[in-house]
Amino acid sequence: MADTTDGITVQLAEILRHPEDLDKIPFLKSEFARKKAAVDSRLKVGLKEQLEITQAGMKAIGDGQRTVNQIKDELMKIDKLCAESQNMIREFPNINLVSQVHRNFTQIEAMKSNIESFDSRLDELARLLGEDDNDLENQPNLLNVHYGLTQLRDIKDDALDQIRRASDASLENTLQNHFDRLDDVVNWFDEHIGQACMNLIPLVQGGNQSIVVRLAVVIVEEEKADKKAKTLQDAQREYRDLASRFKSMNSSARQLHGYKEKFLKAIELYAQQQFNTIDDRFLEDPDKLSKVMGWYFNDLYAVKKGMVDLMPKRWKIFKTYTDIYHNLMHDWLIKRIDDPDLSPPHMLGIIDWVEKYYTKMGKLGWIAADLSPHILDNREPELIREYRQLIVKSVDEWMDRMFLTDKKTFTERIPDSLDTNEHGYIRTKTLGDMWRMLREQLLVAGESGRTDVSEGVIDAMFAALKSRQAQWQKMVDDDVARYKSPTSEEEGLHVLQDWLLAIANDQISCIDDNETSNQISYLTRFQRDLEMVVTPQYISMRANPELENLRDGFVDLSTHCVTTFVSLIFTIDFRPVLPEFFTQKWYTEFGMKRIITTFEDYLADYQSVLHHSLLDIFVEELADELLVRYLLSVRNKNAKFKRGDPFTEKFKDDVLTAFDWFGKFPNFPDIKAKWRVVDYLVRMLEANKNDVVDVYASFKREYWDLQISWVKSALKARDDFDRAMMNTVEAKASEVYTERGMETVMGKIK
Repeated sequence: MADTTDGITVQLAEILRHPEDLDKIPFLKSEFARKKAAVDSRLKVGLKEQLEITQAGMKAIGDGQRTVNQIKDELMKIDKLCAESQNMIREFPNINLVSQVHRNFTQIEAMKSNIESFDSRLDELARLLGEDDNDLENQPNLLNVHYGLTQLRDIKDDALDQIRRASDASLENTLQNHFDRLDDVVNWFDEHIGQACMNLIPLVQGGNQSIVVRLAVVIVEEEKADKKAKTLQDAQREYRDLASRFKSMNSSARQLHGYKEKFLKAIELYAQQQFNTIDDRFLEDPDKLSKVMGWYFNDLYAVKKGMVDLMPKRWKIFKTYTDIYHNLMHDWLIKRIDDPDLSPPHMLGIIDWVEKYYTKMGKLGWIAADLSPHILDNREPELIREYRQLIVKSVDEWMDRMFLTDKKTFTERIPDSLDTNEHGYIRTKTLGDMWRMLREQLLVAGESGRTDVSEGVIDAMFAALKSRQAQWQKMVDDDVARYKSPTSEEEGLHVLQDWLLAIANDQISCIDDNETSNQISYLTRFQRDLEMVVTPQYISMRANPELENLRDGFVDLSTHCVTTFVSLIFTIDFRPVLPEFFTQKWYTEFGMKRIITTFEDYLADYQSVLHHSLLDIFVEELADELLVRYLLSVRNKNAKFKRGDPFTEKFKDDVLTAFDWFGKFPNFPDIKAKWRVVDYLVRMLEANKNDVVDVYASFKREYWDLQISWVKSALKARDDFDRAMMNTVEAKASEVYTERGMETVMGKIK
């Protein structure tokens, strides 16, 4: 029970792999209910059939028991009559004794003659078998050899039986040695029989009917003899006392030869050999299963048209062949589908084969009900689900392998791990492979012809793509974290920056459609492919929202990488520059100019390898981060704005230096608008103490997310700061009402 529960749990875990799969629960419930109803129906029919079979069997057993009792009664009557007849004849004991002596003498004389001629007769049979060796396709001496061997085997069995009754072990060994050659000849004959049995189909197809008929005659005679011997052996076991009084029930020493069973086994072995030859061909091309199975139906057709009239009708040879072949087909297919390494195309080939198989069998005159068991044990729904899971598993394994490869090359900074596309943009090497793999797996799912399979696979692909986005972001953040420390080393930084831009470019490539150059993005091509194998409802209700989420995710990840790149520039490159802002060195040093020069160097190095659509984002991120760091510099140690210092002119010089460079780019108007906050900072610093609160109120109304903590830091940098100024501003902050809107640059400054 525990194993069953565990198995169900594992199946549910495979079906409900992602949160989105919970939407499938109503569908799964209806599907399972339908399956349960179908199983219940089959169980009822099966129970009814088994009940009828059991009742018929019980009736047959009762009839047989009555027949056995009648035979027993008749034998007892015969025994009684024999006993009474002996008493009626006065000299019967003497007559019986003389008769027995005469019978024994006759048997001994016949046995002596048989043993004396045994070797010569065996030599003759060996000669005939030698002739047949040269003509195995016809074996003209088959019946003569069988007849002669039957006589010699009966002689051997009778002789050994008499010796065993005499309980003379030495004579038995001597006699056994005398008959040793017979076993060799019998084995030789059996090889000929086996050869004919294994080649029955080719013999029939070749029109060699004579040997088929003679083979059938041999097996029929052996079957009769075995049946008679088996009946006598059973009677001797069941009625030992009674049988001992009747010589006819105690006279057979024949051993069972089992030629009929060997004949059936040969049919099975011949078919099994054929099945063994198709494994490699099926694995090579699962679409050609119908072709590689052509021999199967040719064999059955040959039996139906060419063998039925050559065999005894009671054998029902066509039904016999069909049952054997069908069971082997069932076993072969079940073995394939139970193989854990079975690929999705091979699974699909087997699923498609079922309908074709029953159609071809119908042409031979069989209906599905005549063929038991079902060729796939009615596991098609399960196989469809497994087929889908095989594709999903393949997708997950591919994605995992590619991520592990990327993770290794990314974290270990393996040389030559990045590539460039035809436009010269730097990119990772696995992006194209990933989308190519997804397209191939989507084609495999579409080949099933079932939208439920395709939709389940596509759901898994959506989940895998979103997971890959999250994995990349986490891996980037984890790696960048080690450079955040003020004392961190710069080793590997340049390669990391290359990776950040490559990842950013990858994300844009996924969604970059250009109608002018007739360029189609990976995601758009993926969308077109999936729309061909799913329902319109799935497209509108599921696919389109997921595609939009993916598109947003690609943009977000790309922007995140660019933002992280910019953050590293400020963390590493500007580590000595930023702390000097708003200190006394600020007035004499050209910190802003050094920063802008560094920007120019980075842009010169990376502009050609950065996707053109990311250039504006890169520049805007530089401007935003510079503005944020610039404003946060009011918290620098020794930052101080004295009334007599020309800080207003220095602010103006910094802003103009920045604008001189940013003004070269199309998005400069947006950048300039954000930098207006510097004017509010200057006004707040240069205003009289009594006017500061009004400047703050105006500042707050313009930027609703202005943080009071930063305002405090800025005011503390004034050389005339006092507690009263701060209290006035804090009081005003509680009075100023602003409506929340979109986040401004001041929201980034805490």
